[in-house]
Amino acid sequence: MAKTINQRMTVKFDGDFVVFLIGMRINKFWKIHKWLPVARAMPRMLEELKGKNSSDTGFLGAEFSFGTIVQYWRSFEHLEAYAKDRNGLHYPAWKDFNTKIKSNGDVGIWHETYKVHAGEYECIYNNMPPKGLGKVGELIPISGKLETAGSRIKKQML
Repeated sequence: MAKTINQRMTVKFDGDFVVFLIGMRINKFWKIHKWLPVARAMPRMLEELKGKNSSDTGFLGAEFSFGTIVQYWRSFEHLEAYAKDRNGLHYPAWKDFNTKIKSNGDVGIWHETYKVHAGEYECIYNNMPPKGLGKVGELIPISGKLETAGSRIKKQML
């Protein structure tokens, strides 16, 4: 188990970033041949991204949380470039899904993309190991002007 940081922490992150949420839903459990390839695809993509230089890909990190994978990217352009890269694992997986599944209802996929501007986010971690944005940004102790959510979301950390 990861070691906890037993104090209130927040994150300082320089510049804008993107939060990408992605998940799947098994609609027909008995069609394992349809949903299992989809379920196996994302962990492979994350391993591929972890193995590359983040300054090239813009991929900052990811974690699995209750059926959803939360990813952090430097920019939307980096995320889109990975999605469209015909030499990466995403493009063939996406093409395979659209060929074999399409809109037949066997397995669902979804994603949401959020562009976050510098200073327009707020977070707190207490008695937690590094998590979420705290894994990709700089964890800093909460003190002074950072005591409240309202003060943290203002651009005082920049």
